[in-house]
Amino acid sequence: MAVGRFRIALCRTIVGFMPKSFAGASLRALRQDQGLTQAAFAAQLGISSSYLNQLENNVRSLSSRVLTLIAEKYGVDLATMSSDADTRLIAQLTDALTETGQSEGVPTSEIVEMVRENPNMAKAFLSLYQQLGNTRQLLSIVAETRNALPKPGSVAESDLRASQNSRTSQLASTAMPHEEVRDYFAQRQNYIGSLDVAAEDLSTRIRMNRGDTRTVIGRRIETEHDVRVVRRVDLPDGVWHEFDPRTRRLELSAQLNRGQQSFRIATELAFLEHRELLNQLVDEASFSSPAARNLALRGLANYFAAAVLMPYGRFLESAEDFRYDIERLAAFYGTGYESVCHRLSTLQRPGSPGVPFSFVRVDRAGNMSKRQSASGFHFATSGGTCPLWNVYESFSSPGEINRQVAEMPDGRRYLWISRTVSTRSVRFGQARKTFAIGLGCEARHAHRTVYAQGLDLEDEDAATPIGIGCRLCERTNCPQRAFPPVSVDLKINAHRSSLSPYFLGDSR
Repeated sequence: MAVGRFRIALCRTIVGFMPKSFAGASLRALRQDQGLTQAAFAAQLGISSSYLNQLENNVRSLSSRVLTLIAEKYGVDLATMSSDADTRLIAQLTDALTETGQSEGVPTSEIVEMVRENPNMAKAFLSLYQQLGNTRQLLSIVAETRNALPKPGSVAESDLRASQNSRTSQLASTAMPHEEVRDYFAQRQNYIGSLDVAAEDLSTRIRMNRGDTRTVIGRRIETEHDVRVVRRVDLPDGVWHEFDPRTRRLELSAQLNRGQQSFRIATELAFLEHRELLNQLVDEASFSSPAARNLALRGLANYFAAAVLMPYGRFLESAEDFRYDIERLAAFYGTGYESVCHRLSTLQRPGSPGVPFSFVRVDRAGNMSKRQSASGFHFATSGGTCPLWNVYESFSSPGEINRQVAEMPDGRRYLWISRTVSTRSVRFGQARKTFAIGLGCEARHAHRTVYAQGLDLEDEDAATPIGIGCRLCERTNCPQRAFPPVSVDLKINAHRSSLSPYFLGDSR
């Protein structure tokens, strides 16, 4: 079976399977978040308790009437009534099979069935696939340096081999933890309810004034936890803060502005005031290594800090009032552009969700150091992303906001907003880091944002056709194609040239 037909058939199979097989967990989570019993929830939906029980246990499928009622009453996006974790797992398995050339002959129903009946086996398969990718990268490092080795036995050779071993060891030890932590947040639509509520409660109790958050939050950690906060001009490059629990001393880099100082103080408040909750969250996740666990702890502390500085209820109200104007929100809350974008991607509280945004951070080389999706947008995990994506265009116009209406191969259209952010230099010759920040939502939500002004979101011809990566994209005659898709057998005509060396149209 050709991979294109394979993917189409898989999508159809998912549509048939997902509502019945996967909606129960989402429905149960919504009920529990509302604090309702099955009887009370069923009464609000106008159905019997026994029917609700069957829905939550995936015995019965959700009817269109009940789905519509849930969307209207609780403000829930219908797309979230299927498990995003399972949908993502199916997509990842599809990519793995496609990239390894194993998709041919695999019945589409078996992938869905594997996720439904044997999710741990599906995750184990993906883990092996990711380890294969890591091994390939390690071999690539070895191959790249092999020909550059100095004279055997020399000091230079010893130093180079030590550097190579360090690089390979670091790659092997950090690649998987990052993926684990990304999946942890993605499976929860970037929203950690218990931590978000705790942060909002703290923000209310300390009566934080948005105009001087640094003073208020600094006073909290000093008076309640006997921590001395000091600014240091001699912290190592790249170190923003460091806390010593023995001396109760929190050192902040002199490079940080007041908003960034507030954020770093708030991350340590997360540990000081909610250590038990943080440990509970990572224990429940059962991370596979201490590195993944500690990375998750830091990620959760950062989540708490953002939720303290931009508490859910007030921030969502401001975002709606400002029509999600990122720069206006950053000025209003005294924080940075990236922090606001990151916070906007977490506004998925059941009953009061914001626009479901996807968030990415990339560098000039295309490395994606952060990615979170609450909109179902699937990021490529290998092989690079699409060069037609406006996130990369941001580097040619630093500091300016770029807009793009983009269409994926499946026909979904997205509005993407991108802009560069840079670290500050405090001395001559110090390197600055520059990233492009991308924030995107499905076109059907774009009218709620200020960035939709003047754009025709319904004009198919005005949308830029993009894909998740050249190796998985089957668009024909793309001028920016870097690699041929793994799903197509190329038929090259040696007597014909084209803009792309991998022209996928009729080769004649």
